[in-house]
Amino acid sequence: MYKFISGLLKLIIIKMSKSLEVQGKENIPQLHRYLVTCTHESYNEVIMLGIAIYPNQIHYMAKKELFNNKWFGKFLTSLNAFPVDRENPGPSTLKKPIKLLKENKTVGIFPTGQRMKYNEGAPMKRGAVTIALMAEAPILPAAYVGPNKIKGLVTGKAVIKFGEPIETKNLPKTMKRNEKLEYLTKELERKTIQLQSELNEYMNNKN
Repeated sequence: MYKFISGLLKLIIIKMSKSLEVQGKENIPQLHRYLVTCTHESYNEVIMLGIAIYPNQIHYMAKKELFNNKWFGKFLTSLNAFPVDRENPGPSTLKKPIKLLKENKTVGIFPTGQRMKYNEGAPMKRGAVTIALMAEAPILPAAYVGPNKIKGLVTGKAVIKFGEPIETKNLPKTMKRNEKLEYLTKELERKTIQLQSELNEYMNNKN
């Protein structure tokens, strides 16, 4: 299902309507074993990010409430999404994405944990960096600028930009776990803000 829908959307959005531009493709790791993050203002980022990385498939973490409906839950599962309990996160929340990364698959997470306008003051949760650190997988930061409504996927113009991956394996052994998490969180915040700023400037210059 993922392959069919992604291939169809790529044909419509990139080939036919040319509504998505992808920058920084050279930063996407050749191996599929990485965690990709992105700014998150709407559900459009979920779709566009998947298309930008296709044919590699993203396994998205999604709030468990979306799986309450049996049939919709099955549909999401067919698209590689898996449920997480945002209200009561625990050790079990980390097991699935870590297992996927160790199986050389790509995991997608929106670090702010909810749809919101990203800026320098937006809180970035530690879930993404915790998972990447425990799986010893690189983090691929990305930012999105474009329409927030579904119809804009075809009628609008959007850009996704990937930054250089953040390595998690080569941190000094003298650093404690909390220090590593703090460093990686700040590094992810810094790169995300930089990518968003560059995209905003790019879009302003185009207009």
